[in-house]
Amino acid sequence: MTGLPTPVIIDCDTGVDDALALLFAVRHPGLDLRAVTCVAGNTDVDQVVRNTLTVLEQAGSPPVPVARGAERPLIEPVRTAHHVHGHDGMGDLGLPAPHRGAADVDAVTLLRREILASPRPVTLIPTAPLTNIALLLRTHPEVTRNIERIVFMGGAVGAGNATAVAEFNVWHDPEAAAILLTAGVPITMYGLDVFQRVIVPAQDVRRLRASDDPGAVLAGRLLAHRDPVTGEEDPAGGLGDAGAVCAVADPAGLTTQRLPVEVNLAPGPARGQTVVDRRPRPGEAELHGEAREQPLVDVALDIDVERYVKLYLATVEG
Repeated sequence: MTGLPTPVIIDCDTGVDDALALLFAVRHPGLDLRAVTCVAGNTDVDQVVRNTLTVLEQAGSPPVPVARGAERPLIEPVRTAHHVHGHDGMGDLGLPAPHRGAADVDAVTLLRREILASPRPVTLIPTAPLTNIALLLRTHPEVTRNIERIVFMGGAVGAGNATAVAEFNVWHDPEAAAILLTAGVPITMYGLDVFQRVIVPAQDVRRLRASDDPGAVLAGRLLAHRDPVTGEEDPAGGLGDAGAVCAVADPAGLTTQRLPVEVNLAPGPARGQTVVDRRPRPGEAELHGEAREQPLVDVALDIDVERYVKLYLATVEG
């Protein structure tokens, strides 16, 4: 089986960095993108579907089924990130409407179908709130027998971004994230601690924008998209969600540690925090009988930034 591409499914809320992730997944020869499922997050789910279809067209992707998923979290209301990704979720770049259409099934149905039909175990890459994945795991738990690993962009060991301690994707639907952690398959948490570090230098962004290839041009425009608050273009750009897909294609660039992780579901300022236990030995709580069983997750703690920037550029420009 060595040398065969890894079958992957991306579950996304296509904003700027989800689009960068899709561009990479379509073009990397070691990845077999079998489906894309869409969920509300950065923008509303219908806009996410449109954005996803447009990106796949611009990337020159072969036909890949795209399905509409949950339009709101399990419990919480929808809380978009238009202030980061623009009104359309794609930096308000004025991209054309897609000619492709979405699949005639919902996201959970498509996920189940593609996972069980794959001749080799699938790697799931959620780069969005985890509502679709939670619904899948609760509705069709049999899919776990053909899931190799889940590599999700979400959570943080240190500071959050949606709140002081909570990262956006987990904060948007904490209950869904808690369900994901109990999936019973290997899980890698690609959180803010590494997410925020992978920056494409300005000269590389300029080269992408000057390319003759529509996919490379789109990557450059996305990396340099204007900040909706300040109206300024960023000459360099973060890979964001795309780093999680790079980590699937080239796991050696990511340093992880298997650690207990749980999601804070209580109301208040810490709701949505991923509580990562990095203590070398039990503390007083455990010694006094307050131990809880927590799922073990491969938590990303360090990243080879230059390696992933080079990988991304070589793939998208190749």
